[in-house]
Amino acid sequence: MVSGEQFVAIDIGSNKIKAIIGEWNDRKELRILGVGVSDSQGIRKGNILDMEAFKMNLDAALWEAEKMTGEQFSHVCLGLSGVHIDIAGRGAIVPVAGIEVTEEDVNRALDMSQNGLDTMNRTILKVVPESFGLDLESGIKNPVGMSGKKLEVRSHIISIGSNVLANIKKGVLDVGVEIMDIYPNILAVGESTLTKRQKELGVVVVDMGSSSTNVAVYEEGALIYAGVLPIGGEHVTSDLALGLRISIDTAERLKLEYGDLTIREGKSKENDEEIDLSKFSNLDTMGVSRNFMNDIIRARYEEIFHHIVMELKKVGRDGMLPEGIVLTGGAAKMRWLVDLARTYMRLPASIGVPDSVEWVRGTSISDPIYSSVVGNLLLIQKYGTAKRPFKVNFSVGGIFASLKNIFKKIIP
Repeated sequence: MVSGEQFVAIDIGSNKIKAIIGEWNDRKELRILGVGVSDSQGIRKGNILDMEAFKMNLDAALWEAEKMTGEQFSHVCLGLSGVHIDIAGRGAIVPVAGIEVTEEDVNRALDMSQNGLDTMNRTILKVVPESFGLDLESGIKNPVGMSGKKLEVRSHIISIGSNVLANIKKGVLDVGVEIMDIYPNILAVGESTLTKRQKELGVVVVDMGSSSTNVAVYEEGALIYAGVLPIGGEHVTSDLALGLRISIDTAERLKLEYGDLTIREGKSKENDEEIDLSKFSNLDTMGVSRNFMNDIIRARYEEIFHHIVMELKKVGRDGMLPEGIVLTGGAAKMRWLVDLARTYMRLPASIGVPDSVEWVRGTSISDPIYSSVVGNLLLIQKYGTAKRPFKVNFSVGGIFASLKNIFKKIIP
């Protein structure tokens, strides 16, 4: 990493598009220089439905961030999420070419792990190694330089719908910037919100977005499971609109201002509050019960936690993660969410913010909605970019000393 080198990360979400410009000093510390946020009006569930609206919103977020730095940027790194992201766990065994394992052996193993994967109409974004085995030894983090005859790898292959990616790339290029790399947000949030200790002891980080929820489980410093749930904050809004018979816009404002997940004692009028909707809308002018409204919200969040429990059961970690559950993303800002998570998940629970970056602490960016975009900047720092790779030092939580060896890049 060159001191003073600047990079732009853009998180393309279904609710907001966020752009952050950062640079690294001599001590490899990240400094945030510019931030831009715009509505994401042309995207739904991660798919572009209105190309012109998408380009306008993307350009607005980038321009706002650039205005803070006084400079224009021609290259960006993207962070993507949504129901079109798929994660498949795969394994492969290859013979070691020589006496000791080399990086070439590892790359062959990672390539082999993709065999048999149905990639029709899909593009692989990253191949993330979980662990390696060498002959009779298992759980090896870095096999390079070790002696053996048979190398085994367990990896997570992250892919995206090819048409979805093609449309996003076209929109970004039309705005006048080139894509240097793409990092799935399911990886980025773990980088910005989790400590090495949490990843070692066992933790699940849950990125609660507008249209989807990402679940990533870490143990012994490695990603051991990842999945995407097709439920997010917009489903809570839709539930309110249907349950209260109000417009989507009114439901969203009502959720943000009055929504919470507490259980109030009793259902009597004395313990309730009537909310006058005329303050939000000229069309929706009746009053609604706050208790009833929050019952609707709570039901959907409990459903999300139910599905997270099901994901953890797939890897035998339900109620078995010492560092608990870390909740981040825009939908994680619901009041009293931590209490509901702690009760429902039977785990320690906390809200994750990108405070691993010193320049972020105590600022407006120390917010769950920025966890993914800040995490993407950290991934650039740690592993480089596909078009401009550079070396990084091997660490306990990593696997190798370069981007190529940690995240096998498939997209040119």
